[in-house]
Amino acid sequence: MSPYTKFEKARIIGARALQVSMGAPVIIDVPHTLFDPVDIAMLEFENDVIPITIKREHKE
Repeated sequence: MSPYTKFEKARIIGARALQVSMGAPVIIDVPHTLFDPVDIAMLEFENDVIPITIKREHKE
């Protein structure tokens, strides 16, 4: 089970894909067959290397 909700996962991948599409360096070795920033971001997410932190508010 993922420590992230499906909404958090979508936000993380979307934000990272935008970064990659704007020229941010890719953190892992990507196969030459991958060109789509979303696919690259998903690969980084699966390898747990995306430098994005989720802050949750504690609700009482």
